[in-house]
Amino acid sequence: MRPRFQADADFNQKIVAGIRRREPSIDFQSAREGDVIGRPDPEVLALAASQGRVLVSHDRQTMPGHFSRLIEKHPSPGLVIISQDLDIGRAIEELLLVWAASEAEEWENAVIFLPL
Repeated sequence: MRPRFQADADFNQKIVAGIRRREPSIDFQSAREGDVIGRPDPEVLALAASQGRVLVSHDRQTMPGHFSRLIEKHPSPGLVIISQDLDIGRAIEELLLVWAASEAEEWENAVIFLPL
């Protein structure tokens, strides 16, 4: 099964829209659709995990630490951190590659930073 994604509240929604345009079959939930706006990071991670979704974020400062604490107690589908400096087009390509070239199980309890 392909990975399913959840954008956090601060994630660039232009990337989500661009991915959906490029690959309509991708399951990528916006922050609004996932009801994560205004929630604290640990809650966002737990919500994404409960729905079987890899959380996608720009937050490389605090999110990896929250993720580490989460997976000590519960498994998670994973976390993708995308640099805010990455061009939107390249961010779309990188995420589409993750989606197309892997299975959801490969990302369980893993953090990846894009670009690699």
